[in-house]
Amino acid sequence: MIEHLQGAVSLLTTWNAALTILICSLYGLFVGAVPGLTATMATALIVPFTFFMDPVPALVSIVSLSAMAIFAGDIPATLVRIPGTPSSAAYTEDAYELTKQGKAELALGTSVMASSIGGLFGALVLMTAAPMLAEVALKFTSFEYFWLAALGLSATVMIASLSPLKAGLALLVGLFFSTVGLDITLGYPRFTFGSTELLNGVNFIPAMIGLFGVSEILRNMAAAHLRFPTTNVRAKHIFRGIGAVLWKYRNHMMRSGPLGTFIGILPGAGADIAAWIAYAVARRFSREPEKFGKGVIEPIVGATTANNACLAGAWVPALVFGIPGDSITAILIGILFMKGLRPGPEIFQRQPELLYAVYISFLVANLLMIPFGYLAIRVSSTMLRVPRNILMPAILIFCVVGSYAINNSDFDVGIMLATGILGYFFEANGIPVAPVVLGMVLGPILEQNFMVSMIKSEWDLTQFFMRPTAAVLGVLTILTWLAPFIPAMVKRLRGGSPSR
Repeated sequence: MIEHLQGAVSLLTTWNAALTILICSLYGLFVGAVPGLTATMATALIVPFTFFMDPVPALVSIVSLSAMAIFAGDIPATLVRIPGTPSSAAYTEDAYELTKQGKAELALGTSVMASSIGGLFGALVLMTAAPMLAEVALKFTSFEYFWLAALGLSATVMIASLSPLKAGLALLVGLFFSTVGLDITLGYPRFTFGSTELLNGVNFIPAMIGLFGVSEILRNMAAAHLRFPTTNVRAKHIFRGIGAVLWKYRNHMMRSGPLGTFIGILPGAGADIAAWIAYAVARRFSREPEKFGKGVIEPIVGATTANNACLAGAWVPALVFGIPGDSITAILIGILFMKGLRPGPEIFQRQPELLYAVYISFLVANLLMIPFGYLAIRVSSTMLRVPRNILMPAILIFCVVGSYAINNSDFDVGIMLATGILGYFFEANGIPVAPVVLGMVLGPILEQNFMVSMIKSEWDLTQFFMRPTAAVLGVLTILTWLAPFIPAMVKRLRGGSPSR
């Protein structure tokens, strides 16, 4: 362990890794602080640059920018009542009401410190839970991996959206994209329509940039307001009285840290769901729940702790099983494959220094969040006043260049634009985009392990339940499918009639 730790430190102390942390932290702060731009979009836009990086700086860039962006979304939520990222939406009303009461510094200072503490807790869970799960995963066969992928897809539909039907539709679109190209088993071309460019399937990187980048551009350019008024904040006062606040609501932090990490581990959940659930839990245990939404600091402490703890939690299934915990780690898995690294338990044996570098980078990023957050709050007025009619075309240029640079292909640019329009259409109709990406990532895993299992079991479906772990995962998956019908079934068994 000491040798791996020393190796990880040496990898992170190189000039290019340190510069990557600095640049990506500032980039994440800017993206998070500009309303309408999301941490997932920021991650998608940086993927083409990671193509030219070594593996450690590439992974560190994702860690740094995502942690900073999730926090920075609290800045416009507090100052102009517009969440910078979806994870800030849960407590926007309370944060803005505090600003109207002249307590913007208190709200932002609490966000910085609680976000940092939550992120550090999630990093510690990642460091301890991932290696233990990897030891278990080494015993997995194709049967367990099939059920694990099926469970991840099922959980994505059930918890990633308020409308499981719409999430299921988005997931089916992603699964369809994953079937384009040569058949995994027989090598027969599927849905290529005679196009040689599609023989390798729908390129994940341009599709992801389109879904998260171009769709956001279209949505923002359709908005009526291109500028946002803001409130001047005396940044030097943001940490005044924070210690007393955090100590007063320490129980919320102790609940929200584990809660956010657990939600992160669930496939398809993400920081925004973690924030909403933590907000609901904080209200449940509050002595003054009637004040929520009217300008209290209590929900901010709990929700910001949870959404940052969720980030590290999402890396656990991504590294151990290759199952993304959220849309950011879905992009991460694509980067790992692009670097020739296969996520799974073997990576803990073959690349331990790389993983320790990821652990340390989480700790560093969340510690840097305090001084960098202070800096972001000081220049918040400038970031919030960037004209959209200048910013969005610049982002579009990065999308086009990034999509083209992967394979020097005009076809990839076309995929990016097509999926961008699809993503905009989905969001305009309340259909979540993240399940599309998760379907593209998990689809090949599901299909390959199903076919391998069927061939070696000679097409005996009962073999999927013969191994104890596979049976448990299978039962959990089936229960997830039945979850919407369980209340009606229970009511019928008790002698009542199901609600109509």
